[in-house]
Amino acid sequence: MALKVASFPGELSSGTTSSSRRGAAFRPRQHQRKVDFTFQRRDKRAAYLRTCCSMQQGPPPAWPGRAVAEPERRSWEGPKPISIVGSTGSIGTQTLDIVAENPDKFRVVALAAGSNVTLLADQVKTFKPKLVAVRNESLLNELKEALAGCEEMPEIIPGEQGVIEVARHPDAVTVVTGIVGCAGLKPTVAAIEAGKDIALANKETLIAGGLSEGSLRRVILTASGGAFRSIELHLISIDDDRDWPVEKLKDVKVADALKHPNWSMGKKITVDSATLFNKGLEVIEAHYLFGAEYDDIEIVIHPQSIIHSMIETQDSSVLAQLGWPDMRLPILYTLSWPDRVYCSEVTWPRLDLCKLGSLTFKAPDNVKYPSVDLAYAAGRAGGTMTGVLSAANEKAVELFIDEKISYLDIFKVVEMTCDAHRNELVTRPSLEEIIHYDQWARKFAANLQPSSSGRSPVLA
Repeated sequence: MALKVASFPGELSSGTTSSSRRGAAFRPRQHQRKVDFTFQRRDKRAAYLRTCCSMQQGPPPAWPGRAVAEPERRSWEGPKPISIVGSTGSIGTQTLDIVAENPDKFRVVALAAGSNVTLLADQVKTFKPKLVAVRNESLLNELKEALAGCEEMPEIIPGEQGVIEVARHPDAVTVVTGIVGCAGLKPTVAAIEAGKDIALANKETLIAGGLSEGSLRRVILTASGGAFRSIELHLISIDDDRDWPVEKLKDVKVADALKHPNWSMGKKITVDSATLFNKGLEVIEAHYLFGAEYDDIEIVIHPQSIIHSMIETQDSSVLAQLGWPDMRLPILYTLSWPDRVYCSEVTWPRLDLCKLGSLTFKAPDNVKYPSVDLAYAAGRAGGTMTGVLSAANEKAVELFIDEKISYLDIFKVVEMTCDAHRNELVTRPSLEEIIHYDQWARKFAANLQPSSSGRSPVLA
């Protein structure tokens, strides 16, 4: 089935997200799809929203580039105490694998999960946290029953408030945030306000290093190309002839989108990798984290998934972070920072460049991946538009996985939702406004009616 929408790919307006790229290396082709979300912005606050919020002052300044711990910063004895928000998900379980492998370095003081009570109960029995939260309040009694007879019964707080308490647990030094989407916003803000180190482990490795904002000339984000780029055995050679052509994408099934050649991840992020929305969101993320202009942030298709990110300095030198596609490495780094933990070759294979053979790169096809233009357009529009983009994509992926819309409809749902948000855009939103428009975007996206005509958008 397809959504009623303008022909795809198509144009929204006369504006464009195409921009001149600096430097010769990895220069993307001219954008073939024009998208513009730079429309009238609304600065006034809605009457029902609280007007006093720290986020009203605009986004925080870029990360200052410190890569060393502050003096006298250590404030705990023994293994570093950590909290995990989203402990039963892909990031959470891998984090707990690291804790289990390094009991002398890390210990768990609090866990929060959504609805997987069985796995959460097993984690509690193994890691013995002091506090546990289950976001789905209706599962509280089931969790208590699963923990009956537990030697060290933790405090249990249900619902969103419980997740927030896990994030700001007084004993935790580092908080791992592994919740997808806006559900992780309030806990992360709570952790920041409590002075915690935030391990943003729900993304691929971000560019790191001792660089000040002024040292950066360009940020280069690498993308595997997801399920629709085929890679031969052992990631050694690429067979470009086996790429999914654009005209075949209309036939993509859920199982196809979930066959990532390199990474083992949850369903949502795997689909995001196929659509390239994960990289679009990382473009916006890099803009806020490093203060980089959107013209200075590039996406490069790198099918082997060995180089995870690159930066170009003012003198045109390019620094890259390399490693096997294994999320445990960035998770371990965020947990152990500023130290580096020795890893056994048995459980952590070392990178062998000679065995790998070659690394290849190409510019993303903006017809095959319209998500790139949509993300740049939303980022340049700023304000609540970026949250609307993320929420609409999350809902669209959910609908696709549930087989309620087609693969190509994901892009249409996001585009139409962002387009509908034009006149409501708030340039400097409060936390309440961010959450309000996140919920609005999900509802709007969910109400788009599927149709076989594929011409104009129709709401339920």
